[in-house]
Amino acid sequence: MWNPADALPMTVEQKLRLEAWVRAPTTPQYVVLRSRICLWAHEGWANHRIATELGTSRPTVLLWRQRFAAGGPAALEQDSSRGQSAQRLDDSQIKAIVEATLHTTPRDATHWSTRTLAQASGVSHMTVARIWDAHGLQPHRVRTFKLSRDPAFVEKLTDVVGLYLNPPDKALVLCVDEKSQIQALDRTQPGLPMKRGRCGTMTHDYLRHGTTTLFAALNVLEGKVIGGCFERHRHEEFLKFLRQIDRQTPSALALHLIVDNYGTHKHPQVRHWLAQHPRFHLHFTPTSSSWLNLVERWFAEITRKRIRRGSFHSVAELNSMIEDYIRHNNQHPKPFLWTKRVDEILEKVRHCKAAAVTQH
Repeated sequence: MWNPADALPMTVEQKLRLEAWVRAPTTPQYVVLRSRICLWAHEGWANHRIATELGTSRPTVLLWRQRFAAGGPAALEQDSSRGQSAQRLDDSQIKAIVEATLHTTPRDATHWSTRTLAQASGVSHMTVARIWDAHGLQPHRVRTFKLSRDPAFVEKLTDVVGLYLNPPDKALVLCVDEKSQIQALDRTQPGLPMKRGRCGTMTHDYLRHGTTTLFAALNVLEGKVIGGCFERHRHEEFLKFLRQIDRQTPSALALHLIVDNYGTHKHPQVRHWLAQHPRFHLHFTPTSSSWLNLVERWFAEITRKRIRRGSFHSVAELNSMIEDYIRHNNQHPKPFLWTKRVDEILEKVRHCKAAAVTQH
């Protein structure tokens, strides 16, 4: 049983106009909906009944009753203002929004959103979004960076980039590193396969079955990889891997290994072994400069293609997958091409340091 509502006052001319809008095939549907609300409200229909019959909500019915009572039929043709459009803002208002985005933050957050800045500036959130887009501003995003503090940065950089761009004759350049703590993760339940209109699924929780460490040496020229999985990544395992490299490379060629500054690579026993094998030459990257070692790019590939979404019941199964990936890689090798010169890298580093000093 519907409780009757007070009839919405309406003149004959207003009623005829609304009825004409309802009948006309060219009337926008949002205007038709609002006209029906007001006509039925004029007949004294209950607000709940109008909302049910028209498939809308009671607050919507109340809203357009109030709008019609205040502005007549003309009020049904227009929406309320959502703030100034970016096209109507003058340059000083746009500049103020840009400055606020760059140099201020809200009290309760680390950065502005379109809605919080719109509320503070008295404009619509879409206006803020358009201004941000026009000025290339993305407050919700942040990138990480790390500048090397190595006092020998330039010398090490020149050494490594020189190997990439001008490798020595009768020698192999190998990028060597270890990817430690690779977890053999198994999902607690089987996921659903991908199908039309739905991506594949996997449970967010998992079972740990142990870890492995992958030692890899990327041949810069060919893109092939020498790899091996070990339980740990101490100097003992590194020495085993060096012996593996020694066995799997032509003995007549010198070997130039690009490595990072991990203590394992500088252990006294490793240095002693290298002294007894003069064809091995280690080239150290600057500290905090793993991006200089191309094998890190290869690690990213195996992680993305085989590890991240994999499910493994044991460490042995994980090791088997890694070995299979290396075999497939070596059957269809694709070398990574280094293109940046030393002067280009140093210029970018100087620019980054200058920007950091200016901001602070």
